[in-house]
Amino acid sequence: MNTLQAIVLAIIEGITEFLPVSSTGHMIIASSFYGIAQDDFTKLFTIVIQLGAILSVLVLYFKRFFQTLDFYFKLLVAFIPAVVLGLLLSDVIDQLLENPITVAVSLLLGGIILLKVDDWFNKPSFGVEKPITYLQAFKIGLFQCLAMIPGVSRSGASIVGGMSQKLSRTTAAEFSFFLAVPTMFGATAKKCYDYYKAGFELSQDQVNLLIIGNIVAFVVALLAIKSFIGFLTKNGFKVFGYYRIIVGILLLIIHFFIHPLTII
Repeated sequence: MNTLQAIVLAIIEGITEFLPVSSTGHMIIASSFYGIAQDDFTKLFTIVIQLGAILSVLVLYFKRFFQTLDFYFKLLVAFIPAVVLGLLLSDVIDQLLENPITVAVSLLLGGIILLKVDDWFNKPSFGVEKPITYLQAFKIGLFQCLAMIPGVSRSGASIVGGMSQKLSRTTAAEFSFFLAVPTMFGATAKKCYDYYKAGFELSQDQVNLLIIGNIVAFVVALLAIKSFIGFLTKNGFKVFGYYRIIVGILLLIIHFFIHPLTII
């Protein structure tokens, strides 16, 4: 991986991490086209630069993080399903990450679902004035687990999960952002530990690329989050649904009729 490739992947991460379009899926696609997806450092890079995106949430919602213990317990309840399933299905998830067709199909099916979400859940009864319950938090956590399938989108799954619990689009999106902090920290820590245990060592150039990637992801994610909340409140999910469907179909056409997409 060179510096330009690192910057491009970080921009993709920053834009897509908090949008319902799947950051992992987009980075798999981009690194596959670059021909670097099979590289161990690339796989580590795409996980570690999530830290930059996490930092953007902490900066934008800094004051909102100083809440009651009840709020943190609810985040913990929502986080637990991802921990349990992530540990149990680690090998399966790694295999799915190496399959571009999984990404394409997930993008396509997820896009179809997003076209219907606003019609299914158009009568929210919970908002900032009505706290999220523990049961709602747990169900949102279950929805988030769907994002273990590459192409599904962590933010998309958890936002839809929140709307299914009668949260408003804005409240569901903000809870999804908060939930991203422990989820992405946990995923990053586990992946780094796995690489450390396997004896993977970083060169100085690779460390520099990780620093650049995190900085770029942070700056881009700051802009993406602020823009997304406003857009989602006014327009809903349909634009993202159409986008996912188009990208999914294009990937399938490229793979089956032009040139097979390979990651392994």
